[in-house]
Amino acid sequence: MVLVCLVFADRIWPLPLNEVNPARVVVSEDGTPLWRFADAEGIWRYPVTIEEVSPRYLEALIQYEDRWFWTHPGVNPFSVARAAWQDLRAGRVISGGSTLTMQVARLLDPHPRTFGGKARQLWRALQLEWHLSKRDILTLYLNRAPFGGTLQGIGAASWAYLGKSPAQMSYAEAALLAVLPQAPSRLRPDRWSGRAQAARDKVLDRMVSQGVWSAAQVKESREEPVWLAPRQMPQLAPLFSRMMIGQNAALKVTTTLDASLQRQLEELALNVKSRLPERSSLAIIVVDHTDMKVRGWVGSADISDATRFGHVDMVTAIRSPGSVLKPFVYGLAMDEGLIHPASLLQDVPRRTGDYRPGNFDSGFHGPVSMSEALVRSLNLPAVQVLEAYGPKKFAGVLRNAGLPLTLPQGAEPNLSLILGGAGARLAEITAAYSAFARQGKAGQLRLQPEDPLIERPLMSPGAAWIIRRILANEAQPLPDSALPRVVPLAWKTGTSYGYRDAWSIGINGRYLIGVWTGRPDGTPVAGQFGFASAVPVLNQVNNMLQPRSALEQAKMPEDPRPESVSSGVICWPGGQSLPAGDSNCRRRLSTWLLDNSQPPTLLMPEQEGVKGIRFPVWLNAQGQRVAADCPDAEQKTMIVWPLPLEPWLPVAEKRAARLPARSTTCPPQDENAPPPLVLSGIREGGMIKRVPSQTVVTLPVLASGGQGSRWWFLNGEPLTSHAGLLSLKIDKAGEYQLLVMDDVGQVQAVQFAVQ
Repeated sequence: MVLVCLVFADRIWPLPLNEVNPARVVVSEDGTPLWRFADAEGIWRYPVTIEEVSPRYLEALIQYEDRWFWTHPGVNPFSVARAAWQDLRAGRVISGGSTLTMQVARLLDPHPRTFGGKARQLWRALQLEWHLSKRDILTLYLNRAPFGGTLQGIGAASWAYLGKSPAQMSYAEAALLAVLPQAPSRLRPDRWSGRAQAARDKVLDRMVSQGVWSAAQVKESREEPVWLAPRQMPQLAPLFSRMMIGQNAALKVTTTLDASLQRQLEELALNVKSRLPERSSLAIIVVDHTDMKVRGWVGSADISDATRFGHVDMVTAIRSPGSVLKPFVYGLAMDEGLIHPASLLQDVPRRTGDYRPGNFDSGFHGPVSMSEALVRSLNLPAVQVLEAYGPKKFAGVLRNAGLPLTLPQGAEPNLSLILGGAGARLAEITAAYSAFARQGKAGQLRLQPEDPLIERPLMSPGAAWIIRRILANEAQPLPDSALPRVVPLAWKTGTSYGYRDAWSIGINGRYLIGVWTGRPDGTPVAGQFGFASAVPVLNQVNNMLQPRSALEQAKMPEDPRPESVSSGVICWPGGQSLPAGDSNCRRRLSTWLLDNSQPPTLLMPEQEGVKGIRFPVWLNAQGQRVAADCPDAEQKTMIVWPLPLEPWLPVAEKRAARLPARSTTCPPQDENAPPPLVLSGIREGGMIKRVPSQTVVTLPVLASGGQGSRWWFLNGEPLTSHAGLLSLKIDKAGEYQLLVMDDVGQVQAVQFAVQ
């Protein structure tokens, strides 16, 4: 009957083990607390297991508080009898005779210090012993014991008072924290060091008298002073911690962050904050590309600064990536056999429907190699390569590798993708850059140690190796013996339209570094661009991550040249190797080659056919061009520069100079070549001086010849006029580039200055 009543009572009044809103904590990989999330009463805990607590503390706790803990049934009858006698004599509760089990019972179900409350405590203690093991009960005590203020549990106390893990406590520290829960407010070591030391020494004496610790060890421990700085609450990685709590239900969420590095990054962000424009923020992410563990995450410049939208995590925000996607299109195009690092690309004005891309530096540079275009982050060559590769295919490959691009609703991938015409996240961009350090495979970020390493193929190991070397300023081939064993910092910048976002992504020997600056609300910030705003932060982070010793340097990952990569020499304008002395080799360039592939010069769609660069001509004995059916005509292929590059070529390289003269006796058939485009009205290198009384200079400029409409550009910016006669108005002093293009791609340009 008694047993039935006990079972019935246990069902009616179950143990209150589960909290509705428990305290939680996010910690780094080594266990350092980063940020705490208190329960409904403001209490914070750091959950620990028995194995995570120093044996010294367990010895001091059990020997001082409850020597018979492992053997009694939850209640020590001798202690209870002694306490009851003392309470009866005093007429009030002055001693509880509580075991550790009874203390846990009171922590789980608080009650008044009355005889009725004591009976309730005894009942809960018996329930604990009935349902839980001794180890479970001790673990509950380790995580629920009060240590003053809002601290509960030995884990929170050790980190807050001692600044270290509870597994690393000294004898003196173990004795101090063993006694602190008896009177946490009166014995707080950061406020009442004298009281705390006296209580600690009492525990030390007990440990000697019971033969647990040696007298010599206790004597040494008594000499250790009790003086602690005001306790520190964990205040690192707040935005990252908030994200992790939302993704995980555990009371202690262990992450891959490095607490020491995180602290340095947050200090750097606060220092940079004072130099940022008003209302601008900053985001930094650091990833170990050898295992894809996230080691540092700064979501904003200062979480407490509402004027800078400090509560918004810009590591995960979708923003325009500017030019940081360009390395991907060049690597993928190499794998497709479209280009190689020395391929001749055209930095000239383009007109694709209503889309007229320009360069960040508001000018055009004519013939450039792929590697030069990537290093200088030129826009037009990247658009040319993306057009050949295919925007939809490019977006699909990136998505498959873990980098989805967010397009405006209803929009299809187009050529603007490569210049920031779609949104992306700093975290995903940085992860995708791991392909350049992981033999072409893009790894997914690992936020917790138990996360599996997942990677997806993005490009070939050879293409990834070449792109990384170009970004590290190692585009020129070198013998393997001369190549650095550890690749220097490779980096790429990006600036979105209207100076809204400034980016820099870096890859050093071990880490990926992603940096973003801008205003979280998307307001443009004049003068903010990747090289000026984000690169200085990238360099400071890179300096933090450098190995500090020869041993660390020796452990740095190496990046040997893949067998698919070799060196070669190609010729412009054709883009392929030619024998020595070949007249079609107008310029020789050394370059890395992928699978020894030498694709010919990539032309724009409108440049094929008659407007291409490979001309079949028939020559007579005098070297003059003749018709194919003329006597003694000999066929020869001439490779000329693409027509839009004419303004940047020396006179001897222009088509009119390269093509042999026409024969008058047996002239070639009409080649349907358009009349040459001629720009007049401004002399190359001219200096225009304004009249003192006038602020605006008006220059009449004429574009004659050519074919179709005229497309005018001033410093890379398109003008509205399409007529042959342009009235150019300039109101600011400086250097200018005026360029005109016709419908068949002929281009003429002139450089001048205005004073």
